Amino acid sequence: MTAHALPARPSRIPRPARRRARPAPKPVLIVLHQEHSTAGRVGRLLQARGHALDIRKPRYGDPLPQTMRDHAGAVIFGGPMSANDPDDFVKAEIDWINVCLKEAAPYLGICLGAQMLARTLGGRVYTHPEGRAEVGYYGLDLTDHGRDHAAEAGFDWPGTVYQWHREGFDCPPGAQCLATGGDFPVQAIRSGPRAYGIQFHPEVTPAMMCRWSVRGHERTLMPGAQLRHLHLEGWYQHDPAIRRWLDGFLDHWLAAETDPA
Repeated sequence: MTAHALPARPSRIPRPARRRARPAPKPVLIVLHQEHSTAGRVGRLLQARGHALDIRKPRYGDPLPQTMRDHAGAVIFGGPMSANDPDDFVKAEIDWINVCLKEAAPYLGICLGAQMLARTLGGRVYTHPEGRAEVGYYGLDLTDHGRDHAAEAGFDWPGTVYQWHREGFDCPPGAQCLATGGDFPVQAIRSGPRAYGIQFHPEVTPAMMCRWSVRGHERTLMPGAQLRHLHLEGWYQHDPAIRRWLDGFLDHWLAAETDPA
């Protein structure tokens, strides 16, 4: 039998190279301050990006981690208490923010969480001298730092945001003020590339807004506050821009997880 008569060997079909499975995104630490508080829209958008929510409530005895190695970032939300209160859990949270700062871990403080960041950095948290509050929708103005940050991050800040507070904070030493407002001039700060504090509430949903304005009806009657019906009207007018900003902001904030530290 000649070589030409031998049956041809079947050609090998190359196997596609195995792709390494990408590790699951790390959970995001969520710090809440009331028994029935939720992470609202911020929590839902984090979950939509594949992050589990590690919810802790130090006020009710939950410990905070000693390191952020196992978390993609941390969000401390608002609450009815003050960053100036003497409660042990308030002091513990303010001190704990240093873990994020020292490890350059992504940190976001919302309202009370922003005031805690300011306290951690040596800034002042204060009530308005005329007893005024910001409860409802209010204008937001960017600083030069804020405009530069928006260009760098690739998103647009909203021009009007939802507020629910009667205390404000100064821009602490070493931080940048990104946005200003009226009765409480400092509305957003950044400390380094990964730590942010915002005075407003992008996490709010219509259900949360209704609950806050019913249970906290007296806040809507404070000087400077807006009546409840204006909140719901403001939602339809201003929330689309807030949602677009929050989507872009979270993408920018979470990208820090893969940046070299």
